Amino acid sequence: MKKDITIPEVENVFLAAIQEWNDDFMAKVWYVYLINDSDFELNSVMVVSKAFGTIDGEMKKTSLLRHAFVEIPPVSVVKVELIEDSVLALNNEFMVTFFIGNTLYDKKYTFKANSINDQAVEEVPILFTEGVIVR
Repeated sequence: MKKDITIPEVENVFLAAIQEWNDDFMAKVWYVYLINDSDFELNSVMVVSKAFGTIDGEMKKTSLLRHAFVEIPPVSVVKVELIEDSVLALNNEFMVTFFIGNTLYDKKYTFKANSINDQAVEEVPILFTEGVIVR
């Protein structure tokens, strides 16, 4: 029965962490964006995020954050959440689930501990700005 189940592969949908100025903190902070670089509209998008890992030999984890988007048009981006500096030393995991037509897709994206930094940036498609991309 398992052989009858086809799990579609997610293509051209990825996450990017981009550093931007925040007036509330009066500093540059990292924001995570969901980028739809495909020719398809994403519907009923759910993003669940958490951070986990070890700091100073002690296991740490954050609570789950959930974000929902009704639709994300083709070749577009949506801002998901701010990543606080204190959790950059942890693995930041994002589970993204969405529909294209009647097909359900899901993929886990992980920014490894300390991977979100100024030295790891590259140009982000569609936004044409510098950021850390996870595919």
